[in-house]
Amino acid sequence: MNLTFSPSQILLYGIAIAAGLIYFPYIFVAFGRVSIGYDMNSPRAMFDRLPDYAKRATWAHQNSFEVFALFAAAALTAYVSNVASDKTSLYVLVFLAARFLFSLFYILDLPWLRSPMWGVSMACIGSLFIASLT
Repeated sequence: MNLTFSPSQILLYGIAIAAGLIYFPYIFVAFGRVSIGYDMNSPRAMFDRLPDYAKRATWAHQNSFEVFALFAAAALTAYVSNVASDKTSLYVLVFLAARFLFSLFYILDLPWLRSPMWGVSMACIGSLFIASLT
């Protein structure tokens, strides 16, 4: 079985994987909600009672939505510009790794590691847009 993907496929699959990564932090939010007893009558009011890691996971989840729109636009721009290459594939893979680590470091309360991952992911998005211009 040969799992070789073309650069164009990596751009498109990267968007799908990034969409899935949005929900990675929410696993920890769900665990936090279950651990304090889920309140069906007022689920949003539960936020103040969540453990700190679950609050940070909520913020990581929300940030992932914000960044996803930029990444999807950058990847689709590269795709339709027909500039898919090994370089754009690298940007996508580094972006995905950085976003996973960003969420993990956010949940673990490691801001000195989280912030560089945010910067790396933004650089990858910018690089995809720049690659589309050439």
